[in-house]
Amino acid sequence: MLPASVTVDPAFVVGPVRRRTFGSFVEHLGRCVYTGIHDPGHPTADADGFRGDVLELTRELGVSTVRYPGGNFVSGYRWEDAIGPVEQRPRRLDLAWHSTEPNLVGVDEFMRWAAKAAVEPMMAVNLGTRGVQEALDLLEYCNVPGGTEWSDRRRANGAEDPYRVRMWCLGNEMDGPWQIGHKTAEEYGRLAAETARAMRMVDPDLELVACGSSNSGMPTFGEWERVVLTETYEHVDHISAHAYYWEQDGDLASFLASAVDMDYFIESVAATADAVRAAGKHAKRIHISFDEWNVWYQKRAESRPPSGDDWPVAPVLLEDRYNVADAVVVGNLLISLLRHTDRVHAASLAQLVNVIAPIMTEPGGRIWKQTIFHPFALTSNHAKGEVLRLAVDSPLVETARFGEVQALDAVATHDPESGDLVVLATNRSVTDDVALDVDLRGFPGLRLVEALTLANPDHTWTATADDDASVAPRANTTAKVADDRAHVELPPVSWSILRLARS
Repeated sequence: MLPASVTVDPAFVVGPVRRRTFGSFVEHLGRCVYTGIHDPGHPTADADGFRGDVLELTRELGVSTVRYPGGNFVSGYRWEDAIGPVEQRPRRLDLAWHSTEPNLVGVDEFMRWAAKAAVEPMMAVNLGTRGVQEALDLLEYCNVPGGTEWSDRRRANGAEDPYRVRMWCLGNEMDGPWQIGHKTAEEYGRLAAETARAMRMVDPDLELVACGSSNSGMPTFGEWERVVLTETYEHVDHISAHAYYWEQDGDLASFLASAVDMDYFIESVAATADAVRAAGKHAKRIHISFDEWNVWYQKRAESRPPSGDDWPVAPVLLEDRYNVADAVVVGNLLISLLRHTDRVHAASLAQLVNVIAPIMTEPGGRIWKQTIFHPFALTSNHAKGEVLRLAVDSPLVETARFGEVQALDAVATHDPESGDLVVLATNRSVTDDVALDVDLRGFPGLRLVEALTLANPDHTWTATADDDASVAPRANTTAKVADDRAHVELPPVSWSILRLARS
């Protein structure tokens, strides 16, 4: 058993726990929308065709914001196609995913769904095939109370009150050659700046997100951020980051250390943003919207879009079935996001339903939770107050990709009002238990409320519609608190949460 220790002190505050850290993503991709959130024939469907069981699990998951409608999809999207009478809406080719978009769900339907799910909408505008005017039209439709062409159309379509969307993404992954309308950093930076400037003429209080790199392995990573922010710095609030992780070539040890790459990504983007700030003598800081992140096995068959003359509606795409190790990595990535709460002001788990998602559905049928559902839900529902910087003493484990990394990765949150303390911990060792000692002398008198661990001797176990509970997080009976110290044993390939409260 490997010994590890962490010291928790209320004075070492990184920043607040931001509710927007627990966002998700709904894209018109595969079955995320159609037979995902929207399935009119389902027994739980409401008058708008939204599945009640999906809404229930979305609320249980603790989702705060939802990014919409893409993703790669948005770079060819004409939002006007999906407003007004459904029977009059055109069907369009979706070039991003080689599918047919029936436009049964659009802005108004999504806004109604977001209200039912109690989530904040985060809209993306098309800067691939479109530009400033189309972004202004969508903003007018969503946010202007009335008396103009697009706002009156919204009212005629049944939404008397404006949606007042605050957060807007200025395009999606424009650094990627796969993106419709892909641009150089100079081309995109100029367009994003002009779009942002015009949108602020309508509403100066918007929060705007410029496109950052679509992953840290892009050849333009770093330089893309520098050029884009040099153009847009005074006009945007955030720059995006996107990253997906998966077990490559059976290298479990490196996969479990994926958060090392997320740490590098965040710290590199923050450093670049601060360099642009210094060079431009700007007063404000630019923060990060990590608005796509997850485990995604991109080389699996279900990640290959249709081809040729096959343009189906809502095909099965990107429907990864997640195992225990995947869930441990997702829990560890959340630890990374929280640890950087001073710079990461929003994040979106991609995606919500069916498509690389924590929630799976059968068309017209059953619903179940994937393994990754649990660390997200527990973290979202219990991490409150302030994120604390920990002093971690951990043995090292060897990985092929990252070299030596700490076996234990952890973060803590503290709610000054209630006194509650939450410790989130991952054992990244493939073979060894970790005996964790937590120094709580900065929080005298705490008692253990709950200790849960997600682990299984078979780390490849996956949930199904028949069984999504056998490997849900279980009570960790080794957890004890005495003399202002907590002790717990963490099995290999595991994620755990310790909840403590005042006596």
